[in-house]
This record gives sequence, C-alpha cells and structure tokens, in this order.
Amino acid sequence: MKVQLAGLELANPVIAASGTFGYGIEFEEIVSLERIGAFVTKGISLKPITGHPAPRIVQTAAGMLNAIGLQNIGVEEFVARKLPALARYPRCKVIVNVFGYSVSEYLGVIERLNHAEGIAAYELNVSCPNVHVGGMTFGADPGSLEYLVRQARSITQRPLIVKLSPNVTSIAHMAKVAAGAGADALSLVNTFLAMAIDVETRRPRLSNITGGLSGPAIKPIALRMVYEAAQAVSIPILGMGGIVTAEDAVEFLLAGAAAVEVGTASYADPRATERLAHSLESWCRGHHVERVSSLTRALEIPGNR
Repeated sequence: MKVQLAGLELANPVIAASGTFGYGIEFEEIVSLERIGAFVTKGISLKPITGHPAPRIVQTAAGMLNAIGLQNIGVEEFVARKLPALARYPRCKVIVNVFGYSVSEYLGVIERLNHAEGIAAYELNVSCPNVHVGGMTFGADPGSLEYLVRQARSITQRPLIVKLSPNVTSIAHMAKVAAGAGADALSLVNTFLAMAIDVETRRPRLSNITGGLSGPAIKPIALRMVYEAAQAVSIPILGMGGIVTAEDAVEFLLAGAAAVEVGTASYADPRATERLAHSLESWCRGHHVERVSSLTRALEIPGNR
C-alpha cells in the first residue's frame, strides 16, 4: 500500500484534505492517524484569520457549499501549539496548506515553517474561492501562478505541492504552468464556485453569497480534470473531489493520481479517511493488485495501444 509522492513515502495513498481535518491533532481520538498516509492542515496564514460570519456551510444535493473564509490561528500559533503534538505520529506525514493574500505573505508563512520540525511538505493554496484577495486570484492567472510558485520554490527545500483551482478554462495549461515553475506535485481539484438561495427569505444561504461546492456532486468533473492534468504533466498528482468509497479512489488513481485526498466525506463520517484506507487495501486484495501504485495512470482507453 506504500506510495511515493514527491520524494515522500506514504504508508498508503489516502490523505485527509485541507479544511476538513483541522490541524490534525483534533482527530487523534477519532482517527488512528498512523493508518492514513498523510493529512493536510487547514490553510495557514501569516496572521490569524477569523473567517466569514455564519452561515458558512450549507448542505446541497450530493454535496455541500462552504465559505469558511480560511479561518485559522496563524503560523506562529500553529508552530507553537499544534505542530509539536503531531510528533507522536511519525508515520503520518504532515502537509501544511499555505495561504496568503499576497506573494510576500505566502513566502512569509513558508519562511517561518522552514525552521519548524515535523513538516513533510507544503501545499500551496492558490485556489480558495472564498476570499476576495489571494487564493483563486493566483490560481486563475497563469502569470501570477508561475511567479508565486517560482518564488516559493526558491526559498524551501521541502516538497512543494500546488493546489490548483477548477475554476479555470484549461486545467491542463495551469498544471503545465505550475510544473514548469517548480512544483513537485499538484493537488486537484479544490471546490467549484457556486451558490444557494433560500426561496422563502429570497436571500443567499451563505453570508458570503457564494462558496465552494464539494462532495460527490463534483466527482465526475474532478475526475476529468485529474485525467487532463495527468496527460499534461509527469509530476505526481493528488486527486480529490467527492471520494467516499474505495472504488472512487481507484477511479482517481486510474485517471492519473498517485494519491487521493478525502474531504467532505469526513463531515458525514469523521473516520472516513481511516475507513477508506482499510477498504482500499481490501479492494486491492480482492482484485489481486499487489501494489496500489500500479493503478496510477493505468486507465485503458479503447483503441489505444
């Protein structure tokens, strides 16, 4: 079940996605952290962010909308209070999701984290649709994306994963831009910009008006984007978007992902990541798959030889 990802060896390809697993340590009494390959912290910024006012989460058909607004305690508090406790789980890799409103803020977070122990990699969040500055502003513009990734690459020796936005015209092009600028891996997709309206009050259901759509509703689109990105670049891809079952995960692996991130499923079942890791191993045994890594990019296209 071990997989290689941008120089890291993961015990299995199941990763808890950013924004759905807190800072990791909050789940230690619910999930056996060493039974998943890794987890990604919620977005960490230079200074604390309070996020958007409630309501910030709305259930939708086959998914949910969120507009949390990247609420977090800031990099200093994360390093001082959250990170040390994670040393108890050395087999579970800690990937820190990094966010900023400007290039200098992104770099400031990375520079502070560079001096901290226990971090396996960074996930550069250039795709959050729930903030008015930063996030998707970088992920939707090729020039801005290239500049940010190059700057981030230049100041760290840790693996750099770039989390791409699905709210673009060509995911393949953005994947090429990020890879060309020095990304060691890509994670995709983040949530899709969407909204919901309360017809009784005639008001948006989210205080931010719009939010990010996630869950099973987006899986077919996310799967297509992972496939397109995998055709465009050779660096590893972390696939995500509506993954609930082992079969969902296998689809993403076949489409080109080296590992998968599980997010919205953890809201319905806080142990979703651990259960998926177990069920994926069972699926591989039942289908005589000796190495789960052999599934990556193994999609068979009729007529192709």
